[in-house]
Amino acid sequence: MKFNILKGEHKPRLGAIDFFKYVGPGLLVTVGFIDPGNWASNVSAGANYGYSLLWVISLSTVMLIILQHNAAHLGIVTGYCLSEATTKYIKPVLKNFILLSAIGAAISTAMAELLGGAIAINMLFKVPIKIGTVIMLLIITWMLFSNSYRKLEKWIIGFVSIIGLSFIFELLLVHIDIKTALVSFIKPSFPKESMPIIMSVLGAVIMPHNLFLHSEIIQSRQWNIEKEEVIKKQLKYEFLDTIFSMIIGFAINSAMILLAAGTFFQRGIKVDELQQAQVMLSPFLGSSASIIFAVALLFAGISSTVTAGMAGGSIFAGIFGEPYDIKDSHSKVGVAITLVLAAIVIFFIQNPFNGLIYSQMLLSIQLPITIFTQIYLTSSKKVMGKFSNSLIHNMVLIAIGIIVTLLNLGLLISFLK
Repeated sequence: MKFNILKGEHKPRLGAIDFFKYVGPGLLVTVGFIDPGNWASNVSAGANYGYSLLWVISLSTVMLIILQHNAAHLGIVTGYCLSEATTKYIKPVLKNFILLSAIGAAISTAMAELLGGAIAINMLFKVPIKIGTVIMLLIITWMLFSNSYRKLEKWIIGFVSIIGLSFIFELLLVHIDIKTALVSFIKPSFPKESMPIIMSVLGAVIMPHNLFLHSEIIQSRQWNIEKEEVIKKQLKYEFLDTIFSMIIGFAINSAMILLAAGTFFQRGIKVDELQQAQVMLSPFLGSSASIIFAVALLFAGISSTVTAGMAGGSIFAGIFGEPYDIKDSHSKVGVAITLVLAAIVIFFIQNPFNGLIYSQMLLSIQLPITIFTQIYLTSSKKVMGKFSNSLIHNMVLIAIGIIVTLLNLGLLISFLK
């Protein structure tokens, strides 16, 4: 699927109808951070620490909007995704390290998402996790290899809608301490032994593969990149799409923590696996809540695994200087490597819930590499021309990179103690 289209086909406009026609790339990225690994991180955060880690969602969402817009900025201005630009403008040895580590992050993400979908199948139909993983793999492979991007985009938007409605329903059944929750959204706190969960929540929201994916799929909306006014209009559309989509993701992530805090933390119940969370919801919220929880988890698993597969294919194709195109051999190999290796890893995991948590931590460890690569590329006039980052924009991006790196160091220190 090549996203380049004939130059001059569209004249830029900025109306409400045009904007909603443009919505899609942002939601595809949003799905990536409401994946099952994220569910495990958020349920654990809410069940073990109540409302106190809601600030991580706020901080990570603000950083996410800035980073995702910057990644899409690269794709719109240059016509290259992050992987292609890395191949074109960074020396081969360093390029290979960056992109191979990014593929590792995509595999880690896909593992969490396949596993989460398998857990949901187990919840609904009592199918063993490993068999559920194979079922998930077959479904995702069929979706990626038989559907065009436009069809996939519609599927994903539908899945996001179902997930969002599911959590609205469940939140209506739970008593939330609104005052405490609102304070927790803006007041940082670091409860004892919470650093691994903080990092897993961070890694679950700001995900390396999503930065690569956004820079690729944004080109599906590309107009005439040789005209400055067209680029400016598209950047405006993209920014609105990113904010709109990330706010939806923020609301769903927050709802997960609020649900776990209101249901489990207030009763002193520790949650060690998503199946346990579903079972425990029944006596508190009724049987329908636990079924809706499992259905939403299944849709989250399917949709987010699709995006992980696309990201893996995009990164791998970019190593060869090519855009993502599912009909091309390099994209196909990249998708297959991402999904098959992720499925194989699941067969060696003893504790599925911990597997979900630690997969998110691995993402947060790779994240600084991707962030600083992206900053280097988007701040370069050689790459971006007059659309390179301003000094203020660069300072904000570097500050985000430093924050993420420091949190990673905090995670490492917490493990060494």
